[in-house]
Amino acid sequence: MDLKNKIILVTGADGFIGSHVTEELVRNGYKVRAFVFYNSFNARGWLDQAPQDIQDNLEVFAGDIQDPHGVSKAMQGCNVIIHLAALVAIPYSYHSPDSYVETNIKGTLNVLQAARHLDTEKVVITSTSEVYGTAQYVPIDEEHPLQGQSPYSATKIAADQLAIAFHNSFDTPVAIIRPFNTYGPRQSARAVIPTVITQIAAGQKKIKLGNIHPTRDFNYIKDIVKGFIAVTQSDASIGEVINVGSNYEISIGEMVELIAEIMQEKVEVQTDQERLRPEKSEVERLWADNTKARNFIGWEPEYAGYEGLKLGLTETINWFSNIDNLKKYRNNIYNL
Repeated sequence: MDLKNKIILVTGADGFIGSHVTEELVRNGYKVRAFVFYNSFNARGWLDQAPQDIQDNLEVFAGDIQDPHGVSKAMQGCNVIIHLAALVAIPYSYHSPDSYVETNIKGTLNVLQAARHLDTEKVVITSTSEVYGTAQYVPIDEEHPLQGQSPYSATKIAADQLAIAFHNSFDTPVAIIRPFNTYGPRQSARAVIPTVITQIAAGQKKIKLGNIHPTRDFNYIKDIVKGFIAVTQSDASIGEVINVGSNYEISIGEMVELIAEIMQEKVEVQTDQERLRPEKSEVERLWADNTKARNFIGWEPEYAGYEGLKLGLTETINWFSNIDNLKKYRNNIYNL
């Protein structure tokens, strides 16, 4: 699909990944409408920090992904939808699962229903590697069984299945992108990498974390953004689920050591019981097979392997270490 002369709606454009995707689309000269969460301050999340030339070439729609009428209105006149709006914090999903059902499942249903009735040309649904749960085999390909090990992951499984059902039932032109653990500038301190960086940058020598033995497939935001654009442009992605991951596995503990090395600090990790997931809910291992992404959409990570991770972490650390950015974060509390 040629995105020129198309109008692209990005839901969740005010968030971490959404803001990066939105900015890159505008830089590429595409027409973008940003769906942001309505609030009385008229704040646009991370888009308020975007360069002025980006903001000047961006249409903003404030609404709530849970409202089907608002979603439909936002999608009117748009050719392509990149659906990123979601609740993503796993710990918060343990005590507020209803909000995850309303946002992640019902919100996705609202997008799919509107796309069906508006004859939208392409809908990209954002999944997550958490839907796989602890790896039953590695690397994890798209045929791996789905396991809802948290309320969050269960709602994302449901949203994915709704998208597939709409494609099968109504021929809705849906593609599902399944990013593995994303990191980079602007990420919430609810995620492990910003948690570590902000604590060290604030001068703390004892870093509070949950389990550090699980492994993850970490992906720098620039690679993930390119994955979103590649999936959106590819006609071959319609009706498909596509992993976007680096195909490199590292434990949380090893990642902490690497961050400390880059920041030239010595730290001690302390286990904070509050940050531990329930035993059966902890995803012990994630490692992406990205063969399908290479074959279907021509995507491959630039920040790959150990050296790629080190480079991405260095860029991330540089951003968080800027005092104007660091002061936006609370490093002395558990960010639920």
